[in-house]
Amino acid sequence: MAPVLTSPLVSTQWLADHLGADDLVVVDASVRTEGTGTATRWQGAHDAYEQHGHVPGARYADLLHDFSAPDADLPFTRPGAEHFEAAARALGVTAASTVVVYDDGVGEWAARLWWIFRAFGFDTAAVLDGGFTKWRDEGRPVRVGPVRTTPATTGADPFLAGEERPVWADHDRVLRAVHGEEPAAVVLAAPASSLGTDHPGIVPGSTVITTDDVVDPVSNTLRRRPALAEVFASVLGADEVVTYCGVGSAACVDALALTVLGHDRVQVYDGSLAEWWRLEPELLAS
Repeated sequence: MAPVLTSPLVSTQWLADHLGADDLVVVDASVRTEGTGTATRWQGAHDAYEQHGHVPGARYADLLHDFSAPDADLPFTRPGAEHFEAAARALGVTAASTVVVYDDGVGEWAARLWWIFRAFGFDTAAVLDGGFTKWRDEGRPVRVGPVRTTPATTGADPFLAGEERPVWADHDRVLRAVHGEEPAAVVLAAPASSLGTDHPGIVPGSTVITTDDVVDPVSNTLRRRPALAEVFASVLGADEVVTYCGVGSAACVDALALTVLGHDRVQVYDGSLAEWWRLEPELLAS
């Protein structure tokens, strides 16, 4: 029987207690990032996963290719249902699985994959609070080398992507918020260090709440609820919140934090600044 989740976050102790349980699928979603702003480039971290280690039994998920739309104009464009379903099954995920996702950074890639699972109606997925950094720093077991993954076949509990929930914002939705036609609190989650010093402007009217504000630098975990509530105080009262960043990854950390705080009308701008900088030069505001 799969472990039961009571939150979109699980602690390292929770994972240690349940590691090896039936129907638990642990996923490393790490991505390597180089450069800043418009010069940012990404690549998979599968080599690091094999050579530098991972949580025992964790499977590696390639967000850049397997969990993004193939041939899309923008990096990390969310996948369609069929593509997502195939990628999840290839990791061994079934309808009965409990999925725990982590990465080796501040959690933006884990949160991104968790948000995709959530978008397709799969609620038995969670993010490892503190990620691989906390797991490793606590001296917990680490395995080096590949993990043989058995794809989930169409058995009694095949994984099926549900109807996509309205948890994504597109360019037009952000424009309506900017122009006041459909109000929303628009939140930039990308830290200044990822945008660099020379970049086009951000979405006008944005509230800046970055991963630096949300993630505790000592523990690498999300800040506790009272601290998170203080961080998001300026937007918690909004009927709807739209988060964005460079490519829709750090935005998912803010979305995760808002979900933990109980806000149930959060959308992630999937195209984020990668799309905004391309389409809205006349609206760029620093």
